[in-house]
Amino acid sequence: MPGRIEDYALIGDLQTAALVGRDGSIDWLCLPRFDSASCFAALLGGDEHGHWRLAPAFEGEAPERSYVGDSLVLQTEWTTSTGRVRVIDFMPQRDRTPDVMRIVEGVSGSVKMVGELRLRFDYGRIIPWMRRTENHRIAVAGPDAVWLRCGNGSPNGVRTRGRDFATISEFTVHAGERIPFVLSWTPSHHRQGPRQDPEKALRHTLEDWQTWSSRFSAQVAETDVAAVRRSLITLKALTYEPTGGIVAAATAGLPEEIGGERNWDYRFCWLRDSTMTLSALLNAGYHQEARAWYDWLLRAIAGDPAELQIMYGVGGERRLPEETADWLPGYEGSRPVRFGNAAVDQLQLDVYGEVVDTLYLAHRSGIRIERHVWSMLVRLLEFLEERWSDPDEGLWEVRGPRRHFVHSKIMCWVAYDRAVKLAEETRLPGPVERWRELRDLIHSDVCTRGVDHRRGVFTQYYGGRELDAATLFAVKSGFLPADDPRVAATVEAIRRDLHHDGFILRYPTPAAEQQADAVDGLTGSEGAFLACSYWLCDALIAIGRTDEARELFDRLRGLANDLGLISEEWDPLAGRQLGNTPQAFTHVALVNTALALGRAEERA
Repeated sequence: MPGRIEDYALIGDLQTAALVGRDGSIDWLCLPRFDSASCFAALLGGDEHGHWRLAPAFEGEAPERSYVGDSLVLQTEWTTSTGRVRVIDFMPQRDRTPDVMRIVEGVSGSVKMVGELRLRFDYGRIIPWMRRTENHRIAVAGPDAVWLRCGNGSPNGVRTRGRDFATISEFTVHAGERIPFVLSWTPSHHRQGPRQDPEKALRHTLEDWQTWSSRFSAQVAETDVAAVRRSLITLKALTYEPTGGIVAAATAGLPEEIGGERNWDYRFCWLRDSTMTLSALLNAGYHQEARAWYDWLLRAIAGDPAELQIMYGVGGERRLPEETADWLPGYEGSRPVRFGNAAVDQLQLDVYGEVVDTLYLAHRSGIRIERHVWSMLVRLLEFLEERWSDPDEGLWEVRGPRRHFVHSKIMCWVAYDRAVKLAEETRLPGPVERWRELRDLIHSDVCTRGVDHRRGVFTQYYGGRELDAATLFAVKSGFLPADDPRVAATVEAIRRDLHHDGFILRYPTPAAEQQADAVDGLTGSEGAFLACSYWLCDALIAIGRTDEARELFDRLRGLANDLGLISEEWDPLAGRQLGNTPQAFTHVALVNTALALGRAEERA
């Protein structure tokens, strides 16, 4: 069985990533890209679906683990009755091939170690054929080949043997010894095996991360620095470096409710993240990464505005068909397991606001809006004029009927508001008066139809009474001033009615007997959506309740695992993380809230 979600560490090479459990098992790895099929999928089933465990043969004390400084190099130490051993796990930034390197280091005494490599291509479905060469074991099936080298041909070489369609190694490591293991992927038609120096690769990997981390310049409270640094490193780790795209998470299929059906694939790039991600990177000093993300966005959305999607592949791919993996039992029985994401075909009007807001933020940070980009923006707004009054699936990608979601309308207002500001500040030509009229029309429509006037609060959708944490964007976006009574009333209502042991749900999920009418069209419930709790912090700061925001932020920061990684959701009753991990949306929200808190506390 896989560990708890928070039991996993992340390693990666800026093109893909692996999850390493406390027990020394790599239970998730997709090669060669984030969105490729996995060769280890034990995370969504069991060992038989692929994993690579490297750990002491006999259990001792619970292992200790940490990242080496501000890097993505993981070290895990076990103390046994015969000695102490350290395993260093990392993926060097790619030269030719993606590599997972594991160095077993004897710290004291001697420790008997066991390795079990069980490769299963295509998400645990295909058993490859394994053969031995002089320096490698090679596993091949279809287009994929994985090469394993143990011991680097040194006197510390490790013998391997096959057993039950797995590669087994048993060896003893003594104090002062370092025994490397290297796993590399190539297309199966390549005949030449990769041959890297693991020790040299480790030095370069640490140097690369140290150089990158030294650019950190966020102005946050001293108590928040470590969490913000780790969140930014995690965002970097989720970046597909060749294009600048940032995936929402490294995983697919992890549940929002244990045993439930809300199990999605997050290994793609969402436009909804664009403004918040750009803001976090710019304000932390990472202008190069911000520009790469901005450029990815412009390439992805290029084309007919009517074909704008809510998400794209890491290279800007548009076709992301969803399928269910019936052969996988799912994480702790959470089925179905889905790969691909059918939400790609949804209408979400909020993305137009996200795109224009991102262009405005880029302009304010010194990135010049080129004329072809401006022409594309004008076309987007022409299309939005025809569609803003339509119902849509909304930010949360509901699989029920389309509705007039209030957050979507607010973001349509954002699109025209930022376009007006861009035109005024750049003097680029456009129908500015018409944009002003549409901005005012949408504002009036939302304030008339999107508010429960008896309670004075924004609702989830026109004509409804339910709340939605996304309506906190009424103040985050500047739609209303912070001192408007509807803002304070909405903040209070969300805090009171959407709380789950002090953390915030996205929206209410009805009881089982009422789920036929569920807004999202799904059964079951979910945990507290952590980004929403950070948005509540932001709203509290905006209305002058900084002390309350600080208290909630500190509680949220404490939900990260021992390595500073956070998933999508939190189950307060079970005290565990839920959803895909690590979640870019959550880490971006942490960074932006820490920055807002730092500014507010400095003013105070």
